[in-house]
Amino acid sequence: MIVVHHLNNSRSQRVLWLLEELGIDYEIKFYERDQKTMLAPASLREVHPLGKSPVITDAENTVAESGAIIEYIVDRYGNGQLIPLSGTPERLRYTYWLHYAEGSAMPPLVMNLLFNRFGTGDSVNEGFIAPQIKLHFDYIEGELRKSTWFVGEEFTAADIQMSFPLEIVAMEAELISSRPKIKQFIERIHTRLAYKRALERGGRYDFANSIQ
Repeated sequence: MIVVHHLNNSRSQRVLWLLEELGIDYEIKFYERDQKTMLAPASLREVHPLGKSPVITDAENTVAESGAIIEYIVDRYGNGQLIPLSGTPERLRYTYWLHYAEGSAMPPLVMNLLFNRFGTGDSVNEGFIAPQIKLHFDYIEGELRKSTWFVGEEFTAADIQMSFPLEIVAMEAELISSRPKIKQFIERIHTRLAYKRALERGGRYDFANSIQ
C-alpha cells in the first residue's frame, strides 16, 4: 500500500487529492513543520536523504518530487484515468503543465516567500521577482481563458499539479482580483469531493482557504 509522508501545509496535499480522485487506498504518516523555521522535521531524512515532502513509499519504491509522484501513481494505478491518450496533443499539453508547475510557476513564488521572510532589497523584488510573478500568472490566466481545465475540457492530474502555485497566488488579494479565470479554477477544484476528502484526511492546509 502507498504510504504518503505528509507535511502539513505543503505540496504533499496534492498527492492525497490525487489518490482520492483515483479511489486508491493509502496510508498517511504525518510530519509537522518547525514553528520557527517552517522547515520539515529531520525525521523525513530517514525516508529520503533530502528530507522534504512530498515523498511516498510503495513496497520497495521510494518516490520524491511532486511531478514524479503524480506520474508514478497515474502510470501504475490510474488505469487510464486523469491522463490523456498517448500521442495526442492533449497528452503533450498534460506533460507540459505537469512540469511547468514546479519548473516555472513555483520558483518566483518561493523566492518571494523567502525574500519577504528574511529581507532583501526592494530592487530585487521590483526588478525581478514581481515582474516574474506577473509574467507567469498573466500567462496562466490567458491559458485558462481557452478551456475549463489546463489540458482542455477534461480534468486531469495536471490540474492537481497546477493547484498549488495557484492557491499560493490566491492568498494575495491584489494578485487574484485581476485574474478571474484563476479564481474560477480554484473555486472549481475546491468543490470537488475528492479534494474535500483529501482535506479531511490530511489535516491543516491553509491554502484551501485562499479564496473566501
